[in-house]
Amino acid sequence: MNPAAGVTVRGVYVAAALLTGGALALTLWQGLEQPANALAFGAFIAVGELARWGALPGEREPAPLGAAGALAYALLGECAGQPTTHGVLQVVCVVVAAALAGAVPHVARGSGPALDHVARRVLTVSFAAACFQPLYNSGELERWVGHGAYYPLFLVVLLLLTALCDAVLAAAMLHARTLPHSAKRMGGAPIPYTPLLREELRALLGIGSAVCATGAVMALSVAVAGLWALPVFCVPLLLTQLSYRRYAAVRTTYRQTIASLARSTEIAGYTRPGHARRVAALSTAVGRELGLSGSELTVLEYAALMHDIGQLSLVDPVPDGATALLPVAEQRRIALLGGAVVRQTGVPAAVAVVVELQADPYREQPLPARIVRAVNAYDDLTGGSGRTAGGVLGALEQLRLGTGRDYQPEVVESLARVLARGGLAPVLPG
Repeated sequence: MNPAAGVTVRGVYVAAALLTGGALALTLWQGLEQPANALAFGAFIAVGELARWGALPGEREPAPLGAAGALAYALLGECAGQPTTHGVLQVVCVVVAAALAGAVPHVARGSGPALDHVARRVLTVSFAAACFQPLYNSGELERWVGHGAYYPLFLVVLLLLTALCDAVLAAAMLHARTLPHSAKRMGGAPIPYTPLLREELRALLGIGSAVCATGAVMALSVAVAGLWALPVFCVPLLLTQLSYRRYAAVRTTYRQTIASLARSTEIAGYTRPGHARRVAALSTAVGRELGLSGSELTVLEYAALMHDIGQLSLVDPVPDGATALLPVAEQRRIALLGGAVVRQTGVPAAVAVVVELQADPYREQPLPARIVRAVNAYDDLTGGSGRTAGGVLGALEQLRLGTGRDYQPEVVESLARVLARGGLAPVLPG
């Protein structure tokens, strides 16, 4: 692992471990305050961790019930009208103990929670509790906001800050793991921090917002109705979790189908093995750096996978499938045929548009089409290999020479930066 990446990730682990150790030691020394509350919330969080069964790879919040319960306990000021007395460290102790108890079955079957996820949970819950518990226990919160409409508003603002803290932390850890040396070993380009943070913030609008809303509602409901409110308010989030996973599973299957269809040109001998996959991976990296949204990146990936599907209509295959070396008229004919095929697959029409416009001047193309065209040309020019510096540098120079009509200069420079960060080659001056 790159030293800078190691420092960042280890720093998060050490902070979470020290906080957890201190919380466990102090709680064991002093005992639990209001053990009934601690036991109820601990059981709820443990059940939430058990509900991670069926979590999909890469899922941002695999245990939303556990996360909502942890936030609710961190923001709990009253239970059935009686003030609570637990503090920040007890919150951390209960959350960690419950998460470990709920993770035991998953660990037994070899699918325990990721260490990054556990460390983030500890730090973000600690942040929420540290912002709320001292103010509430000292009476300052009641003096400032009272128990009227400003109290729920304060909780909402605090949850937004907590979600922002979690997004910043998640993006920082992922960025650290994709720094040049790690990325080179994994065979892909590292991802800049800003696009990662942007994606994390966008993810908050999905399951993240449901977790925060449920945590706030549970804290407010337990304050009035007592611990009976916990099972009542877990049902909506559980249904949301199941619906999200079903939707994500459908999308995964859909993407696998498109990837299989894209390989038909390789199986038929029209393109080099791995060409569509390489173009899709590199196009997505360039699109992410250029600030495309999640839906735009999906369109970009699908179009990159299927951009050569029109070659199946050719009687004689193009040597190595290098359409970037063909006359413009022939490129446009293949692109239009490919677009017609794509429209029959049921993918969004935007994907077909990107494929159809591959041979047009870049000023007449949408940004995803400009990206696919430049990356496809790069892969054609290098023969799918970035191992030799001369091939990469020569391909980039040819792309730069074609920026008058064929390739957008900003896309070419973004491609060069992505390649340079991946350790594939140094970048020539523009």
